[in-house]
Amino acid sequence: MDEVKKDAKKTKAPKPGFDNAPIFNKDNYRWMLIGLVLVALGLLLMVGGKSKDPNVFNPNEVYSFRRITLAPLLMLAGFAIEIFAIFKKTKSKDTQ
Repeated sequence: MDEVKKDAKKTKAPKPGFDNAPIFNKDNYRWMLIGLVLVALGLLLMVGGKSKDPNVFNPNEVYSFRRITLAPLLMLAGFAIEIFAIFKKTKSKDTQ
């Protein structure tokens, strides 16, 4: 009789309202990776602009389309994809 009570104490029933399913699935992580790549690409496109002569300022290098427009747009797109990946709902096993 005592053994039955000990075994009953060892096994705990899961608490109602809690789900042990993972928050993100493979598709979420794929979208997160795509967003991360876009953010990193935007940062890489912003790098540079150093002049050979420190006394000469070349505005075409610093204020180019690539650094002022393209790179920030890629970074914003990457952040938007990251937000999408976080809020994307996973499909339940019942509907598949």
